[in-house]
Amino acid sequence: MSTVTYLAKLGELTLKRSNKREFEQRLTANVRQYLKGLPVSVQLRAGRMYVEGPESAAAAIEFTLAHMIGITGWARARVCEKNIASITQAVYEEAREAQAAGAKTYKIETRRADKGFPLTSYEISREAAGAVFDSGILQVDVHRPDAVIRVEVRDRCFVYCDKHRSCRGLPVGTGGKGLLLLSGGIDSPVAGYRMMRRGMKVDCLYFHAWPYTSAEAQQKVEDLAAVLACYGVSTHIHIAPFTEVQMRIKERAPEAYSTLLLRMCMMKAANLVAEHIHADCIITGESLGQVASQTVENLAVTESASERPLLRPLIGLDKEEIIQTAEEIGTYPISILPYEDCCVLFSPRHPVLHAGIQEANRLYAALDADGLIREAVEKRCVKRFAAAGRVMERFAGAETPQPLTVQQ
Repeated sequence: MSTVTYLAKLGELTLKRSNKREFEQRLTANVRQYLKGLPVSVQLRAGRMYVEGPESAAAAIEFTLAHMIGITGWARARVCEKNIASITQAVYEEAREAQAAGAKTYKIETRRADKGFPLTSYEISREAAGAVFDSGILQVDVHRPDAVIRVEVRDRCFVYCDKHRSCRGLPVGTGGKGLLLLSGGIDSPVAGYRMMRRGMKVDCLYFHAWPYTSAEAQQKVEDLAAVLACYGVSTHIHIAPFTEVQMRIKERAPEAYSTLLLRMCMMKAANLVAEHIHADCIITGESLGQVASQTVENLAVTESASERPLLRPLIGLDKEEIIQTAEEIGTYPISILPYEDCCVLFSPRHPVLHAGIQEANRLYAALDADGLIREAVEKRCVKRFAAAGRVMERFAGAETPQPLTVQQ
């Protein structure tokens, strides 16, 4: 059975000092969690991660590395003996594959981590490049090559061509735990992803207003949570029935304040859930000035209802920047499905733009909604999504794909 080898380059965690080992251990544990149950080995040495397994696991490994927060890039590599003849042959084979893929020009970059190797990096590149040039399959272009063939001489020798970008950031699980207010829109999934890239473990909270929001709207949000789980190892989504709370707002609150008061009620509910799951903070997809509830004054009102720190990772981004990230991580096609969430359905025609905290608190007290909020939290449904399920679906040796969701 043939074996495949992948190299992954570590990212920001290499800048850590006394606690660097802790970050490395977390990254390694995350990769192993993704690949749990598969016949692969994961090792981390000298700034590189090595993942090896049978050819049948190649797609699963590639999915894992493409979604792994904490590494900057990865490549499938040829492993050869540590002598110039073997290196040259491996480079030639990479060049042939690059030519078959349409490349016409190339250059070679060598990294000699093993200083005991008899040739310097330049000498290795020169010898290997000569063999490719003499064969005539590719032409040298050191400025804009179609293919860059890389050679790394370490405890073993690795040769690879295609280098894929990954997510960068810090390994999930090194930055505390947050509770994301996840809606069916474009912004909140991106907010959750950005906090995952800062090492935060993220669970989600969704407010459902049946029958005013459909089962398709809930499924849409669950699908978004499943995508986020592919980056965050796993996530739980808490689905809270919020119809009674929204009806109380509609009955007792001035229409202009309805969205703002709903946001305050959501914050109250989020803090109760956060206390239960031991989350350190609340995360939202708010961006300054994007909608009426996101003026500076209204953001201050929303934040006043939270006992925990409120993180807004999108606060200074415009919509185009948010959409770009949503497209990159795969949430955008789901977010634009035409199933409205509860916030949209109960939006006032002329919302208040510059609310004061004192007046908002007075109106909130008049709702007398704390009991309804607690009841919604107690009745919430919880589902778990794990990246390992998606990984297993890509393993050629799997008889039955693991379920992506587990009802709790």
